[in-house]
Amino acid sequence: MDIAWIITIFLIGFIGSYISGMLGIGGSIIKYPMLLYIPPLFGFAAFSAHEVSGISAVQVFFASIAGVWAYRKGGFLNKSLIIYMGGAILVGSFVGSFGSKFLSEAGVNIVYGILALIAAVMMFIPKKQIDDKPMDEVTFNKLIAAILAFIVGIGSGIVGAAGGFLLVPIMLVILGIPTRMTIASSLAITFISSIGGTIGKLMTGQVNYYPAIIMIVASLIAAPLGARAGKKLNTKVLQAILAALILATAIKIWIDILS
Repeated sequence: MDIAWIITIFLIGFIGSYISGMLGIGGSIIKYPMLLYIPPLFGFAAFSAHEVSGISAVQVFFASIAGVWAYRKGGFLNKSLIIYMGGAILVGSFVGSFGSKFLSEAGVNIVYGILALIAAVMMFIPKKQIDDKPMDEVTFNKLIAAILAFIVGIGSGIVGAAGGFLLVPIMLVILGIPTRMTIASSLAITFISSIGGTIGKLMTGQVNYYPAIIMIVASLIAAPLGARAGKKLNTKVLQAILAALILATAIKIWIDILS
């Protein structure tokens, strides 16, 4: 480990976690491709897809805690949504992360590419104007929420994400949750999901501890800063940034898979 390598890993964690806190995602939608592609660009050894998914799983755990802490005041955390979707995604993420050891490198990347593509399509589906609805009047279909969260958990557990990049479009488009409540609550659900994902990755020996620790330090600094910025940004701007990030990542992953 040299200082340039440490700085590179730290900056990947910092940028991903800042966006994580701002947009209510675990950050793996950004950090997964950054960890996969950036170190080799600077002449460092490349991480395998399994190593990237393991590092991401542990780091998301800490980034989402920091993000939720920043959103704890303001009434944006929907406890019912967090309980139903959090419980289902916890089980799914453990199943997915434990089962991921049976997949090849290409298999892990293909699962990630499919998840990113689905999320990208959903972000461009027109959304109802629900952001003006009072927070205490928000309702949702609990069964659909739990089923979708379980499915997201399996896929995100495989790639070491916590599923925030899929949870956000599901909550906005299918469940009709206002943007700021979606961002805050999805961070809490992402944290719960990351528990199952982290345990599964640790049990199957897929975590490279040195880069994971550097990413954790970066996330604890950056995620609250991102959450603070997210509270001030217009909700349409937040949705547009997330849509662009997800689409760009999906395109890059599929170009690599198909080439």
